[in-house]
Formats: sequence, C-alpha cells, structure tokens
Amino acid sequence: MSLPESRITRPGSRPYGPRRIVCLTEEPTETLYALGEDHRIVGISGFTVRPARARREKPKVSAFTSAKIDEILALEPDFVVGFSDIQADIAAELIRRGVEVWISNHRSVDGILDYVRRLGALVGVPERADAYADELARGLDAHRARAAALPVRPKVYFEEWDEPVITGIRWVAELIEVAGGIDLLPPRAAQPLAKDRIIADHREIIDAAPDIIIGSWCGKKFRPERVAARPGWQDVPAVRFGELHEIKSPLILQPGPAALTDGVAAIARIVHAWAAKRTPA
Repeated sequence: MSLPESRITRPGSRPYGPRRIVCLTEEPTETLYALGEDHRIVGISGFTVRPARARREKPKVSAFTSAKIDEILALEPDFVVGFSDIQADIAAELIRRGVEVWISNHRSVDGILDYVRRLGALVGVPERADAYADELARGLDAHRARAAALPVRPKVYFEEWDEPVITGIRWVAELIEVAGGIDLLPPRAAQPLAKDRIIADHREIIDAAPDIIIGSWCGKKFRPERVAARPGWQDVPAVRFGELHEIKSPLILQPGPAALTDGVAAIARIVHAWAAKRTPA
C-alpha cells in the first residue's frame, strides 16, 4: 500500500509543508481532513463539528474571537491557520511569539474554492487540493443545472443574526442563486463586514417581500415565531405561507467545504420544495 503523497520523503529530507498545524476556525480542519492531511493538525477550534471525529481526536484551543495562546504554544505549531479580521489580535500575538500564521479573508464561492487550493499548496499537496476543489465545483454545477429547470424562483431572505438583524454574507447569497433562489438584498451581501449588513429599518426587508426566510443565527437556535411576530412582518409572503426555515450555522456560515456541499444542498431542498408547491400538477 503506497503512502499518501504528503508522507513520501526523499532520502534525508522532511515531509513537504508544515507538520504541526493549529486551526483557529472550522474550515481548515474540514479541508485538511478531506485532503487526508489530518495527521498534521495538533489543535482545533472549539466550534469544530466537521468531521465529528476531529472533536475526539484533537485538542480544542480556540473560539472564534479568542484563543488559548499558551496552550497553542505548548503544542509547538509550525503553522497556524485562521480567518478574517476578527482574528487579527490572535494572529498578532502568535506572530509576536514566533509562530507562522496565515489568516485568510475569502468571502465568496470562488474564494472558498481558491482557499482549498491554496491551503493544499501550503501543506504540500497541491494536486490533491486541486482535485478536491474541482469536485466541489462540479457539485455546484449540478445544483445550477437543477435550478435551471425550476419553473419559478423564490426571493430568499437569509438572516445570520437577530439582534440586531444581520443579513447573509456574500458566499451565502451566491449559494442561494446556485440553488435556484433569488437573493433578496444583493447590495447588502456584497458588504464583507457584518456591521455593514445590519438592517436598521425592517421596511427594507418587508418591502422586498421575500417568499422564503432562512435563519442561521450563528450558533444559536433560529426562532421562526420571533421573526413572524416582528411588527409589520405578518405581511411578508414567507411569513403568511409559513416559509421560515433553519439551516444550522456550521453548514452554511463557515467559508469552507461544508457550505459548498451540505449548505447549498439544504438551501436547494427548501427552494425546490417551495417551487413544487407552486407548479401545476
């Protein structure tokens, strides 16, 4: 039985890429497991749920906005991977302590695919990462093909937080379109920072009249009854016809493979079910 590419060494040489990786967020963990490079991971985020065995196998050393710096250093990482400006302070402290850190900041579907390729290249398995990214892209193409056959497409409002109300980020809006829906607020989705996606005036949503509302409240349970009880929302088609749905945040709000597989599939099920109710027998 041949060894995985990353474990093959030349005489007198070390394996390619970093050997002790700490993942501060979920998507590098899922990606490295998918690439067969989980043996490199020595620490993960406490929010990690994919794959399930990662929680059993790896020590949890970070949340999203905080990290156990001393515990990370005790793991002697030669590479730490995180995401976004929100982890800038964590990254800065680790860099000051002599650790190599990569903070990605991708916000789109194409960015996620590129992220898979770049992470694979950084750990020394670019061919395998390219193949995996191509597989993910083919899955999205299959969803687009199914969506093209829909006789009618719903307007979809995605909410990632409730107090204050925050609309979905760009990759979520793009996946809504891939799945056959029409994103309700494209200009909002284009904003990379959550503060710029806050809806101060709910008339912006009410007047746009979404057919479907999807909630993914970033780690807490979505409460459709609370959405329906908001002043004026009883006039929204999604509320009138009971089209309020939840997608768990680990499936859709982490910019990694989950969003491009289970996340988009969950959106597609909701969209296609809505369209089926409106298609003449």
